[in-house]
Amino acid sequence: MKVLKFGGKSLASEHTFKNVIQIIENKSKESEIVVVVSAIGDTTDILENIAELAKNNQDYQSTFNEFKERVYHKDINLEAEFQLLSKLFEGVSLIEDCTPKIKDLILSQGEIISSRVLAKQLNAAQLRSVSIDSRDFIITDDSFGNAIVDESLSKSKTQNYFNELPLKIIPIVTGFIGATQKGETTTLGRNGSNYTAALLSNFLKAEELQNYTHVDGIFTANPDWVKNAQKIEELHFEEANELANFGASILHAKTIIPLLENSTPLRILNTLNPKNAGTLISAKATDNGIKSLSLQSDVSLIQFEGRGLLGIVGVDARVFTSLANEGISIGVISQGSSERGLGFTVKQSEADKAIKALQKEFEKDLYTKDVSGISLIDDIAVLSIIGQDLSTFDKPYAALVKNKIIPILFNNTVTGKNVSILVRKHEAKKALNVIHGQIFGVAKNINLALFGHGLVGGTLIDQILATASSIEKKKNIRLNIFAIGNSKKVLLNENGIGKNWREDIKANSENYQIQDVIRFANENHLENLIAIDNTASSSFVDNYISLVQSGFDLISSNKIGNTISYSFYKELRETLKRNHKEYLYETNVGAGLPLIDTIKLLHLSGENITKIKGVFSGSLSYIFNNFSIQDRPFSTVLQEAIEKGYTEPDPREDLSGNDVGRKLLILARELDLKNEFQEIKIQNLIPEELQAIDTPAFLKGLDKLDSYFEKQKQDLVPGTVLRYVGELNGDLQEEKGFLETKLIAVPINSALGQLKGSDSLFEIYTESYGDNPIIIQGAGAGAAVTARGVFGDILRLADK
Repeated sequence: MKVLKFGGKSLASEHTFKNVIQIIENKSKESEIVVVVSAIGDTTDILENIAELAKNNQDYQSTFNEFKERVYHKDINLEAEFQLLSKLFEGVSLIEDCTPKIKDLILSQGEIISSRVLAKQLNAAQLRSVSIDSRDFIITDDSFGNAIVDESLSKSKTQNYFNELPLKIIPIVTGFIGATQKGETTTLGRNGSNYTAALLSNFLKAEELQNYTHVDGIFTANPDWVKNAQKIEELHFEEANELANFGASILHAKTIIPLLENSTPLRILNTLNPKNAGTLISAKATDNGIKSLSLQSDVSLIQFEGRGLLGIVGVDARVFTSLANEGISIGVISQGSSERGLGFTVKQSEADKAIKALQKEFEKDLYTKDVSGISLIDDIAVLSIIGQDLSTFDKPYAALVKNKIIPILFNNTVTGKNVSILVRKHEAKKALNVIHGQIFGVAKNINLALFGHGLVGGTLIDQILATASSIEKKKNIRLNIFAIGNSKKVLLNENGIGKNWREDIKANSENYQIQDVIRFANENHLENLIAIDNTASSSFVDNYISLVQSGFDLISSNKIGNTISYSFYKELRETLKRNHKEYLYETNVGAGLPLIDTIKLLHLSGENITKIKGVFSGSLSYIFNNFSIQDRPFSTVLQEAIEKGYTEPDPREDLSGNDVGRKLLILARELDLKNEFQEIKIQNLIPEELQAIDTPAFLKGLDKLDSYFEKQKQDLVPGTVLRYVGELNGDLQEEKGFLETKLIAVPINSALGQLKGSDSLFEIYTESYGDNPIIIQGAGAGAAVTARGVFGDILRLADK
């Protein structure tokens, strides 16, 4: 024999009702079955709401009439149930009170109606069925609202009752309800129908309990909140019990216990997908490890501080006894030393009652200030990791901290295999996703906000979108671009911006401040946030600290953030450190070459770097590599570089030497030097009369540069070529070094002289290597190269 239990959502519509009937028909052909039902759909909530309206002398009759007219109440005589409900609601209205006893009688009608409706429909489908009222054999005490079952008496009555049932008839049993020995109706508490089904499975020695719900089984997390949650195929009874205790909505904390006596397996199945094998819960041992994450969001945290109670025994007993006397159950507990500090959770609905009970118990202690405070924090969520070993908890904890989620309270069970943390309710969904991605090895969501969608930024966006699916397969990293902005407007989509982003920006972008992007990320619970600055804007840099403080890591191809005042440079790094955030900017110098990382590693290892010299600009490299050896005017070579996208839109940014100066300053600051930009000796290659005119005028008059640079080439000694270089030297162990950029002649057969195309080349001289520098060379210009370097920074951050 099998027991089949159908929840309210399995009976919520005509379509699901048909599925239930089909499942019952198929199962009845395989073996003898007993069916347990919850109230249909939202019936329990509706009945509770009508009672509340009646209690408050509001119009309850209209809502009650709507309830009676529901489609599944047609074609069946429910006059007796409706008359009883009518009398009960009228009485509640008269006395302006709904006692727990009356409330149980009201709510019980939901299950009774459900049982009768389903039995009627089964009989109409030629499946012999009978509605059975579980109050005839489930006997409880008189704890209305959460009654305790007398299992010995109930077992005897259940077995006698079912022995009297005719053969080949399908019993449709009411879940959730029982009765005292006096015949007073009681309810079994939250998810009590599951408990009823488990009791019947035990009493009738069922082969299996099959619990039909609206999902395919138990998942590693709530799939409504975590999109990549995975179904768990099998669980041991103990693991399921832990899940139930820690708030898994699909299980009741008392459901597992009745099944243990006969080791009756429990299978969680989907009414809408009955062919799915679901999740099997049994006595079979499963592999060790983390099984699932559960979340309770209807709790409050009470903090009890008794600084004057140090060394006094029995304080905890007084706390818990006073709460027990009020019928208040405690959840997660965390205690300080010597009973002087205690934090614990209670149901949010019972929080005020708990505070009053404690204030009454410790009234004298509060007066003498031995108890210094009893405080309440609402809007708390408890996130529990079932199967979490403390030895590996560092990773999920660190992931939370990196995402600006600081647990309020931490607790682990006696076994050390389950960990619970308290977080703010508004952070719960984000916390769940962060820990789930960290623990289960599924694709980790990396949410990207990209600012600047010009040549480099646009190329990067296209690169990400083109390779996102392959990166997810190879690295378990899901890159989600949720924001694309420029200096004025932004396009936002929490589910990801797609390949038509250029058209979408024109149609759907809106004016914004950086706080709008931060707020959007928070409201949509986006985790693992990275802000990417591909602008050349000095004003956008002002947003860096706000972004970091709001949980964003930073990546930038914009050099300004690292080259404005040293005070900002230090403030940003201190903010990064405080907030456990990263700032990557490998493309600031040398596009995508591994230059900055190399210098950082050398410096951190204690290597004394004595000089850095090289061609820092891929744009100027291309220009002088070609101009020096070709018989072409400078303006022609420059125009070619512009057309290839090697220069800034206004090439004076490159020719001024400021770009090389910034790059040189970035490397100096990596060595902890405190130089400022204005201290750099920079050779400006633009004639003074062309420095102040507007960009279009300058671009039209490029030939005005030809005579100046032709003279530079004519003055070259044979066997030499022109190179624009940057050099950092001096005593680099002091606070400041000497930084200089200039156009020089170098031997054509030297490392700098042999550069081709737009390559950059860097020579790093150190104390250990002496006169033999470390040389790093490669492509130093171009939107694709720079974008690929930024992309590399994104993947490096994502791995962390």
